[in-house]
Order: sequence, then structure tokens, then C-alpha cells
Amino acid sequence: MTTDSKKMGLISVVLLGINGIIGSGIFLLPGKVFELAGHFSPFVYIFVTLLVLAIAWCFAQCAALFNRNGGAYVYAKEAFGNFIGFEIGFMRWIVGIMGWAALIVGFVTALSSVWPQALEEPVRSILILGLIGALILFNIAGTRALKHLNNVITVAKLLPLLFFILVGVFYMQQLHFIESVPSEWDSTSFGGAAIIIFYAFGGFETLVVAAGEMRNPTKNLPIAVMTVISFCSLLYFVIQMIATGILGPALSESSAPLADAGEQIFGMPGRWLVTLTMLVSIGGVNISASFIIPRSGVALAEDRMIPKWIAETNRSGAPIWAILITTGFTAIAALSGNFAQLAAISVVSRFAQYGATCVAVMVLYQRREIPVTPFKKVLLTVIPLLALTGLFWMALQATPSQLYWGLGALIPGIPLYLLQKRRQNRVVQIAN
Repeated sequence: MTTDSKKMGLISVVLLGINGIIGSGIFLLPGKVFELAGHFSPFVYIFVTLLVLAIAWCFAQCAALFNRNGGAYVYAKEAFGNFIGFEIGFMRWIVGIMGWAALIVGFVTALSSVWPQALEEPVRSILILGLIGALILFNIAGTRALKHLNNVITVAKLLPLLFFILVGVFYMQQLHFIESVPSEWDSTSFGGAAIIIFYAFGGFETLVVAAGEMRNPTKNLPIAVMTVISFCSLLYFVIQMIATGILGPALSESSAPLADAGEQIFGMPGRWLVTLTMLVSIGGVNISASFIIPRSGVALAEDRMIPKWIAETNRSGAPIWAILITTGFTAIAALSGNFAQLAAISVVSRFAQYGATCVAVMVLYQRREIPVTPFKKVLLTVIPLLALTGLFWMALQATPSQLYWGLGALIPGIPLYLLQKRRQNRVVQIAN
């Protein structure tokens, strides 16, 4: 277990959360959102932001009750029992591996935009294994080393984005907002734009997984979760507005809108700066994932849902076996190269974690009879119900294929849970 002096403080936790959300999406999604929603895109951002804030609020309230690793797994286990908890926890771990593999492939793909040989073999495989190997070393060194690396990378990705905002404001044209009306606007366009933005917020739920690696998590995590979502929401909104103001209708045809906007402002150096920032940004998300995802396995092992030795730590307090198992399967998935399938599984599976946590917050506060003000008592019912309604609507926007792959991740957990439960019963019988 990591000693308190080596754990993450509030600022490091906030930076970890921002790093886990701000990836490639902020550089690529403005064009697709604009194509679907035109100048209505800011309103779609507001809608999705309110939904994500409601979900994040549920996570924050649950985080205030626990000081251990696990996140949604712990909340579901305490609220609904071992089986539901295991399903949520196992899916969080497996899907986290798939999502991280997609991020690694995404980094190599982004790198190919400036170095085409990156997608050729054996260069591609060497890059994938090299990135994973470097992250293994940083994680094995313990939380302190990873914390410093994460802080530096997060600041390195935010500074160019903030600079882009400060300069880009002066290159916006009012006429572009008047021209930016989609020729056809309906609920399908709204839903399509909303789900793209919703996907871009993915990652905040992983922040609570590593609660055991943070100082005073019951106090700091609720603050961090809401701070991270609020900051990222504002950043996404402002970036969309500036990209619209600079590119206008051309934004809908842009595959790299921020790079195009950067080129309009600074010429080719601007495009290169944005591209480099995107690489740093995607690399940063990989750092965040490499730290958090192994802790999903640790939480299961600590409760003996899987073999307990997986939670064992080295002298630096790093869960060595969980790290090696996680990175091993991540490498296999990344080398398979099926980016689209990996991303689909990662995205839709979040609905189960979000929904379980929104219900768990109501169950836990009522069951534990935790004293709250009358106003908060109302919030503990209204906000989760609003979040669940929004999640249900959002799930309807997903394709059948996405739902199949996302929810299909629950199935392998059933036989594993039964096998581990049978093993535990046998151990108890021998002990008696």
C-alpha cells in the first residue's frame, strides 16, 4: 500500500482527471459536431454537460463514502451485493484494458500523420510495445514518479490549448456564426451530436477507481470530480465556439479542425504546434490509463473476487502483478490493431457503470441512514433520476453493434464469478 506521503494530493488528482478526459477528442470532434448541429452545437454541449455533471455528482457523492480503490465496483458491491459488484468491477477492468489498447493504437495512428512509417510493421509493433514498456517502468516506480510525470504532461497539453483560445478569440468572425446553420436539423442530428460529445467526456469515472492512492479521498475526490468535469466542459465549449468562429462552414468538412484553425492563425507552424499538442494529449491519456486501470484489478483482488496475489505491491507501493497483467493484455489487444471494435466496447460499457452508480447513490445514503439536509435529501433522489433518464436516452442513440459489444463484456464475468465463489467455498470448508 502506498504511504500517505507518496499519495496524490488534491491538485494532482484534478490534473489526473483532466489528463484522463482531454485526449484526441478535443482536437477532432468540433468538425463532426458542427456537421450535425451547425450553430446549434453550443446548445448540444450545454445539454450533454448538464447530463455529465449529474452523473459526476452521483460519483462524487459515492466517493465521499469510501477511501479505497474500486470506484463503481465498490459502490455497486456495497449497494447490490457481490455478484453485481463483480460484474461492474470485472467489466471496468476488462473494458479499461480494451479502452487503453485503443488509446495506444490511437497514439500511433496520430503519430503517423507526421511520420507515415509509424503504421508500417515492425515499426508499429515496436512503438506499441515501447510505449507500454515505458509506462510499466513508471508505474512500477510507484505513485510518486507517476504523479510527477502526469502533472508535467497535463500542464504541457493545457498550455498550448489555452494559448490557442487566447489568440483564437481575435480571429473569430461573427459572419461565420450566421452562416453556420445546418440545412437539415432534426432530433437525429441532435442525438448524433450529443453522443459524440458524451463520448468525449469518457474517463472521469476512472478517477475514483484509484481512491486508495489519494490523500483524504472522501474529502478530495468529490471536489476533484466536479472540478474536472466543470473545467473540461468549459474547455470543450470554448474550443467549439472558437473553431466555429475561425473556420465557419468549412468546419463541417474538416477532419482536423484545430490544426486547420491553427494554420489559419500561424500558418504551417500553427498546424505543427496543434499536431504536437495532440500527440502530447493522447500520450497523457495513456499515462492516466496506465495508472488507473490496474487498480480496477487490485480492488477485485482485495475483496478476493479474483486471486488475492494480484493486489500484492512492491517496495514502492505499486501493485506489480496487477500492472503486469493489465499491461500484458493491453499489449495483446493493441497489437491486434482492431481500433474500432476496441473503442466501441470501451464506450458503450460505460452506461452500465454510470447507471449502477446513479442507483447506488440513492441506495447507499438511504440504507446507511447518513444524515443530510432536507435539500440534499431531495437532490439525492432528483439528480440520480435525471441522470438515469438522460443515460437511457443516450443509450438509445447508440447503434445495435455498439450496444452488443459494450454489454457483451458482462457475459465472461459470470463463469469467472461462479468459479471464484466455488473456490472460496472450498477454502472455507477446508478451514472448518
